[in-house]
Amino acid sequence: MALRRVDTHHHFVPPFYLAEVGADAVARTLVSGKAPEWTPQHSIDAMDRNGIATAIVSISAPGFLCDEGKRGDLCKHCNDYAARMRANFPGRFGNFAGLPLPDIDASLAEIERSLDTLRAEGICLLTNYEGRHLGDLRFAPVFEELNRRQAVVYVHPTETLCACDLGLPPASLEFPFDTTRAIASLLFSGTFHRFPDIKFIFSHAGGTIPFLAERLARLERRPDYKQHVPDGVLAELKRLYYDTALSANALAMNTLLSLVSSKQVLFGSDYPYAPEETMAGTVKGIGGLNLPADELAALEHGNAARLMPSLQSR
Repeated sequence: MALRRVDTHHHFVPPFYLAEVGADAVARTLVSGKAPEWTPQHSIDAMDRNGIATAIVSISAPGFLCDEGKRGDLCKHCNDYAARMRANFPGRFGNFAGLPLPDIDASLAEIERSLDTLRAEGICLLTNYEGRHLGDLRFAPVFEELNRRQAVVYVHPTETLCACDLGLPPASLEFPFDTTRAIASLLFSGTFHRFPDIKFIFSHAGGTIPFLAERLARLERRPDYKQHVPDGVLAELKRLYYDTALSANALAMNTLLSLVSSKQVLFGSDYPYAPEETMAGTVKGIGGLNLPADELAALEHGNAARLMPSLQSR
């Protein structure tokens, strides 16, 4: 099988990470109810069977869930591990580096180290940190630096303190809802408008944003909201990028593609937190959208290569 796809939503689970945050903390978020068994070779084998050339790896929820004094070191160890994966398996892996938020100073230092020394493709943020969503003004220095660097910022959902517990795995409902909260927070705090050079990628087709986009745009009628989105809600949402993870079906993708063009959509599998059968289903689902050949190629690899030119050199 020809390897051409670029998987921008692909996680890695170093053994020391799982030991520190706890397998139960990972497992409780997932539909399977189990932390995945993972090695870099597991990823490569699944990628080979599904036509994926390169995976951009990131740490998923619950993020660097550990004692505050250990958070920075755990973050660095994970970013270093991803850099070694890239070196050990040339061309197969890239990395969205994590940050030890909500520690702003440590995060600014890790941005510099990750992008300048480790040469990560971008930065991974969670939708909230200790209940503060990304539009919170406390995070402005981080976005200012990322905007200065014209960085790619991949946003993955996690649980939030305001979640309503229905007894379901957070990945089923709360994750897409928290992606929606994060995007709304970034919109109406003015973060998107103030930092237009950041290239944001949002997981799972943007959560419920494609469905709610017009509803959110109604808020422009109020001057106190309009001042933060002077170009308009829909214009801001159309500038963002979205991945296909757990969303490669007609209901989700047709809604997303009615909001943005296929140039704003990236292939994502959510492996290994979603099993290989889901990866295969994503490939099949995207193929079933009946996109023109050039749009399908852009979605599967071209858009990622345009967004992250370093991939082409590999």
